[in-house]
Amino acid sequence: MNFSTQDYTWKNFNCTYSIHTTETPKNDDLALLLIHPIGVGLSGVFWHRFAETWFKTGQNYTLYNPDLLGCGKSDKPRLCYYPQDWAKQLKYFIENIVKKPVVLVIQGALFPVAIELIKHPPQPNFIKGLVLSGPPAWRIMTEPAKPLQQKLLWNLLFDSPFGLGNGFYRYARRRKFLQSFSVRQLFAKAETVDNEWLDFLEKGATDLQSRYAVFSFLAGFWRRNYTEDIQSIQQPTLVVFGEEASSISKEGKTETPNERLDLYLKHLPNSQGCKIAGRNVMPYESPNEFVSVVGDFINNLNA
Repeated sequence: MNFSTQDYTWKNFNCTYSIHTTETPKNDDLALLLIHPIGVGLSGVFWHRFAETWFKTGQNYTLYNPDLLGCGKSDKPRLCYYPQDWAKQLKYFIENIVKKPVVLVIQGALFPVAIELIKHPPQPNFIKGLVLSGPPAWRIMTEPAKPLQQKLLWNLLFDSPFGLGNGFYRYARRRKFLQSFSVRQLFAKAETVDNEWLDFLEKGATDLQSRYAVFSFLAGFWRRNYTEDIQSIQQPTLVVFGEEASSISKEGKTETPNERLDLYLKHLPNSQGCKIAGRNVMPYESPNEFVSVVGDFINNLNA
């Protein structure tokens, strides 16, 4: 696998991305665009196990792995981040950096970013398919958050002049908390929460400016009713859930993995789905299984 990290400028912000390729790519007419989750210490580094496994198993589609604004090595301005903001960044990225058809591979609750990107697609419309890895519970995707509650959370807690948000983030980036949260909410097996995972979360959370993207997510700026938008997605879509999928939010705790998968397949017009080993972070916890189902989907899509 060949790997390189590069920069580009978007709206006067410096943004970073990595490209993963084989030495002799055979499928250069289609690429995968990886959209990482938002969370303490998270960035495009989330995808490194998937990328390694992707090429070890013989796949040769190029992977584009951007750090979203506010995350990783990209600039981290003090902003309220909305899905529309990251969608605009990715639209520019596809039009000016990738310049070829892509399949979006989206982890978790970043699905709204893909929805906004599809509503306002790059020109030409290079989005040829989607892979949803553990998207949120259906109820969370269809019940909007309360604007007043969002505003209060942001102003009184996360962006508070009294330093409440700063203190919360310093607590949340402690290794002990990261390990506990990962065991309770993300991984199916506690032993798979390894040092590699905790190391890159700790390193990613070192810069306190990374807290604004996380706070925007926790304040629920991504929450609204996406039912009609989801039903209008025409691109082929693969939905993948972990066999032990769970929900952090109380609204989604009553959905079983089977119910959640069925609801997505019912509302996505051109979809297929499956469950694989793992819980909520399958590209990291179960990279072999995840690569297998994604590889089959991409190969059939591009046949």
